[in-house]
Amino acid sequence: MKKIINPWLGMEGYFCFGCAPDNEAGVRMEFYEDGDEVVSVWKPEPKYQGWTNTLHGGIQATLLDEISAWTIARKLQTTGVTSKMELRYLKPVHTTDEYLVLRASIAEQKRNIVTVNACICNREGEVCTKTVCTYFTFPKEKALRELHFSGCEVEDGEADPFNL
Repeated sequence: MKKIINPWLGMEGYFCFGCAPDNEAGVRMEFYEDGDEVVSVWKPEPKYQGWTNTLHGGIQATLLDEISAWTIARKLQTTGVTSKMELRYLKPVHTTDEYLVLRASIAEQKRNIVTVNACICNREGEVCTKTVCTYFTFPKEKALRELHFSGCEVEDGEADPFNL
């Protein structure tokens, strides 16, 4: 896998709950490219629980929305906004798990409407939560001009996201 370079690092005002590494309250996700998929390995913490030792459903939705957005950034080299998100909670996700693996890939694109399939898997590889996210994507020129997004590249060499 190759680590995806965060194009917003160092940008003034960048404090994303999902991916800003300096947001103390955030989930601080990092992303990797693995063929057609974007992958994130994330360590759950008790501060994100709903029920005892169970990851809050809203945090799960946040994680899935974030990886879906990064899939669009990397694979289509633009940004967008979520227009619809359908979640299926299949199994409990535990805050006591050592790590979770999130995977996302583009399922369909019709002009500026993009559908992304994403899931959260536990350490055993079982799908616990899955989503279909629909995004309204911006033309690349608008993403560059108004959103300061000039592209999403990967680092040279292989990375090990499981190096927790």
